[in-house]
Amino acid sequence: MFRPGLHFRISRPRFWIYLLGPYLLGVAAAVETAGDLLRHDPVVFLLFAVYFLFPANLLVYGINDLYDEETDRLNPKKSGYEVLVAMEERWPLKLAIFSVNLPFALLALYLEPAAAIALGLFFFFSIFYSAPPIRAKTIPILDSTFNVLYIFPGIFSFLMITGYWPPLTVVLAGWLWTMAMHAFSAVPDITADRQAGIATVATLLNRNGTIVLCSALYSAAAVLAFPYLGSLAVILGGAYIVMMAVSLKQQDEASVFSVYKWFPLVNAAAGFAIFWYIFLPKTIQSASSGPAVLMP
Repeated sequence: MFRPGLHFRISRPRFWIYLLGPYLLGVAAAVETAGDLLRHDPVVFLLFAVYFLFPANLLVYGINDLYDEETDRLNPKKSGYEVLVAMEERWPLKLAIFSVNLPFALLALYLEPAAAIALGLFFFFSIFYSAPPIRAKTIPILDSTFNVLYIFPGIFSFLMITGYWPPLTVVLAGWLWTMAMHAFSAVPDITADRQAGIATVATLLNRNGTIVLCSALYSAAAVLAFPYLGSLAVILGGAYIVMMAVSLKQQDEASVFSVYKWFPLVNAAAGFAIFWYIFLPKTIQSASSGPAVLMP
């Protein structure tokens, strides 16, 4: 049975921007002018925008909750801030994940072959981050590495439009950013994960060691992004490093969690800035060249 209210909460609406944002960035990077969007199928763009709002997030976080029962019972984040999935809700959740994701997987088969492969990789990393036999989230360093799943919506949309992959340095910059995002999110869970016998990058490096690693990853991502974003890469990289410095000054995991709660807002603001840095010049170019002409 599909339970919209419960499954909506399981999909973590405050994190929806983590998948939708990269999807929109991929679109912005792929088109030469805003008018180019009219030369492609806008219905497909809108359908996959909807996909990376709810269905894709239910896939990522629903599977996470299905396989995290042991640690979730010990995790204070599950009391109010997130949802603890009851035993009787497990099969309905599995059915909901399958039913809302299958139509988009089938639709992707009719797109550019490379785009379909990118979506397939998104499925792979999203599922096996939490699910056996890999269950990457229980293997330190590999857990952060598997968070490359968050850049695949952008790679997918870029491929959907261009048919070729984005520059390797851009992919690597995004990958390092997602690794830092994951590692920092694991810090508030250190105690619960240790009590449940789960190893993560944060249980391996401890609180301060993990935060220092995040600072290094954000710095490297900013360096790689600089040729494409210029001073914006420096500003955003500096903002994240300041956030890590504030986290280092906290006395315990609960205090770090109070900083972590601002993370979605900071990430959303960064994505918003990058989107308009890329897309605004293309919008201006479209306006100066007049209305787009649809070619047969």
